[in-house]
Amino acid sequence: MKFKIYAAFFLLFCMVFFQTSAFGVSKQTPQSPSAVVPESRYTFAPVTDGTKITHDFVIQNKGTALLKIESVKTG
Repeated sequence: MKFKIYAAFFLLFCMVFFQTSAFGVSKQTPQSPSAVVPESRYTFAPVTDGTKITHDFVIQNKGTALLKIESVKTG
């Protein structure tokens, strides 16, 4: 009877041990985008009314998945 209890305990231990570490299961984080905006604000110099002005903001994807920019709003 003791042998069956020890065998069952050993089997359970092996199942837990091999499930978590023995087969080299890597715990990778899921891929995700990561937007980095080095310049988040820009102040324009005074201009004459009606003058068209523009400024380009650089957005970098430092993540491992595709970065989708679905909408942009001004301040």
